[in-house]
Amino acid sequence: MEESMKKQTWLALVFVLVILLSLSACGGGAPKVDWDLTISGDVDSPLTFSYQDLAAMDQVDLTEILMEKTTGEDEVTSWSGVSLDSLLALAGVDDFSTITALAEDGYAVEMAAGDLNNAIVALKDGGEWIAEVTPDKGPIRLVTPDTPANRWVFQITEIQVNQ
Repeated sequence: MEESMKKQTWLALVFVLVILLSLSACGGGAPKVDWDLTISGDVDSPLTFSYQDLAAMDQVDLTEILMEKTTGEDEVTSWSGVSLDSLLALAGVDDFSTITALAEDGYAVEMAAGDLNNAIVALKDGGEWIAEVTPDKGPIRLVTPDTPANRWVFQITEIQVNQ
């Protein structure tokens, strides 16, 4: 009888271990992505952040943001990511007139400082990692709630600061 109890205890422990390992694999952590974002231009200290660096930083949630599309229906969206202000502060930027956001494919958008209120470098769209659900639009995207969505640069690789 005691041998049977030991076997049941052992099986229960193995079962719990398998469950815990399964849950940790699905833990919602950031996906492994080979991507860098550089902050350059008129900065005290040019910086490059890996995707993992960005995912480890404090995340800001933007909810009920109107995504104004140039074609199709506008939609209300939510995004999570790192505050642009915090990234610029890390690079020693106190004041600037514009930034130029550069995408991997060479697309570039210049934006005035006044258009960047609440801007984030988004890693999540609707609570899902952009890299996993829309890899062609990520893995990161500059979301600027005060501008139309065609100015929200996806696959962003560099932010050049201009005085």
